[in-house]
Amino acid sequence: MNALPPGETLFVTFRLAGSLCHAMGRQLHADLQTNMELSRAGGLTDEQQQLAHQRAQKRFFAQLDAELDRAEVGPTYLEKEKLAEIVAGELLMLEEQGFWALAFVVLPNHVHAVLHLPAGSGLSIYKSLKLLHQRTATQCRRHLRHQLPPEADFWQIGSYEYPVQDADELTRILAYVQHHAQRLRLPPRFHDWPYVYEMVKW
Repeated sequence: MNALPPGETLFVTFRLAGSLCHAMGRQLHADLQTNMELSRAGGLTDEQQQLAHQRAQKRFFAQLDAELDRAEVGPTYLEKEKLAEIVAGELLMLEEQGFWALAFVVLPNHVHAVLHLPAGSGLSIYKSLKLLHQRTATQCRRHLRHQLPPEADFWQIGSYEYPVQDADELTRILAYVQHHAQRLRLPPRFHDWPYVYEMVKW
């Protein structure tokens, strides 16, 4: 299959506040901006610009995810199964709004999700993710009690979204999500629900 279902399929990543040092975050975004500007350089065809744009996004994601996987700074609250259950449950609740939650993985300090928004739904994935952040932050704070100061953010503001180009790329991304915990050699509990989910049929 070379085509995706009608609509928009996004590979989404969001993370806990403080899970990336400020200097590294600024450097990654500066590198992305530079590479994006290069992708718009004169002399390139529209197709070449699009490919360069995609390469810049993929390079940014690979560097960002590697830093988050190292988990050298910031909290790792999502190691707690109860918090993972909250996040997993809210991701699946997106389906009641009209999304398809194709897959997700909850890691100690960040989350990857593959979401499909069918054509003609009229929904905003960005607004839906913002509301998901608000709901999960409120619920998780109750379980963290005094571990998180009232003035501190739970999630880092915003998220990273990569538009999936075709069915072959979707297959690769789904495999990346499904086997992420194994690659990191996380304990066995991270390889099962509620940390990992993939829609059986879509």
